[in-house]
Amino acid sequence: MAILSKEEAKQIIDKVLSYASADETQVSVSGGRTGNIRYARNTVNTSGESNAITVSVTSVYGKKSGVATGNELDDEALKRIVKKAEEIAELAPENPEYMPMLGPQDYPETKNFSQKTADIDPTYRAKAAMDSIEVSNTGNLTAAGYLEDFAGFTAMGNSRGMFGYNKNSSVDFSVTVRTSDGTGSGYAIRDFNDAGLLNAKNVTEISAQKAQASTNAQAIEPGKYTVILEPTAANDLLRLLAFNMDARSADEGRSFLSKRGGGTRLGEKLFDERVNIFSDPMHPELPGRPWNNEGLPSEKITWVENGAVKNMFYSRYWADKQGVEPVGRPTGIIFEGGNESLADMIRNTQRGVLVTRFWYIRAVDPQTLLYTGLTRDGTFYIEDGQIKFPVKNFRFNESPVIMLNNIEAMGKPQRAGGNLIPPMKIRDFTFTSLSDAV
Repeated sequence: MAILSKEEAKQIIDKVLSYASADETQVSVSGGRTGNIRYARNTVNTSGESNAITVSVTSVYGKKSGVATGNELDDEALKRIVKKAEEIAELAPENPEYMPMLGPQDYPETKNFSQKTADIDPTYRAKAAMDSIEVSNTGNLTAAGYLEDFAGFTAMGNSRGMFGYNKNSSVDFSVTVRTSDGTGSGYAIRDFNDAGLLNAKNVTEISAQKAQASTNAQAIEPGKYTVILEPTAANDLLRLLAFNMDARSADEGRSFLSKRGGGTRLGEKLFDERVNIFSDPMHPELPGRPWNNEGLPSEKITWVENGAVKNMFYSRYWADKQGVEPVGRPTGIIFEGGNESLADMIRNTQRGVLVTRFWYIRAVDPQTLLYTGLTRDGTFYIEDGQIKFPVKNFRFNESPVIMLNNIEAMGKPQRAGGNLIPPMKIRDFTFTSLSDAV
């Protein structure tokens, strides 16, 4: 199914609204093409492409709301969706935290759509897979990878006059490479809006190098180490910090931003002064949606400036209750970095551990933001400025709050997991035990 134009989407929304009789009605129409290819043991095993469109209607009577969805656009189908949403709303209990729908909004024109991504076809996916597989075949390695691409649109409108439209695209690629004896493993991942920036061969070569270098890992004692976190590993923890900056949790005493005895730590310097975190839907390397999770226009927001907390997320309800302006969650964060390369960090480390990524991360204490998890797919011991040998994986117990007070160096931010995150050198990172998993 072709991506609907702004005009086509608005015609559908206006038609749905003309069928509505509820106090308030909101309509969203979204759709597009999603494609994928998956391979394991150097052989493609699944691939596919789907085209879909969804119409969602929210009907409200007073503070009672109901939602119904469908995937047909003819008049009778749209009438059925509206009728179902209104029936559900009439039966629903009141939501004491319901906020009236927004009126007309002025949304920015974000650039999160790429025609190169929209032009991806089965041939492109097959070539990306083969480029990756050939790297592994040449090195007598085994690759397992997954590529998914999307190009589509989202439009929304309501009975109060609000309307927004956005085209978006994305391509995500990840690959794990193992040695033939199963003792070495490497991993690499990339995500972009523009498929022209993806080179599956180069990404696989990084993963293959890690696999070959990580064979026959040695055990070293757990403890506190200086660690060098590649962007993927740093993102695994920093995204947990960024998306826990919720004002309501802080006000209610459930957050690392809660102040003992009441209040929040908004404005306090909690991190190293080199820590600057912001979100910006107009950022060229990380373009975002034109509206936030509640339909308000997205804008550049500074979350942490020179180590001090500058903003927290405020839902419309909680902002109204607290007498402040609402602040939406970002779709991606940008962590300003430094000038040191990964090689520089290694060269300037007397004794430390290089970490490719973390996995199986679980919360331990939300009030200190303490997490536990494991290293994976390439963990190496550094001594006298050189990588000496691969080490067995560790379990860690660490808080990104503490981590961001122990920064020794940072590099240029790179896109990882939908965020822009720099490689980081951190002292006194806590490893608590060993893991035999590769």
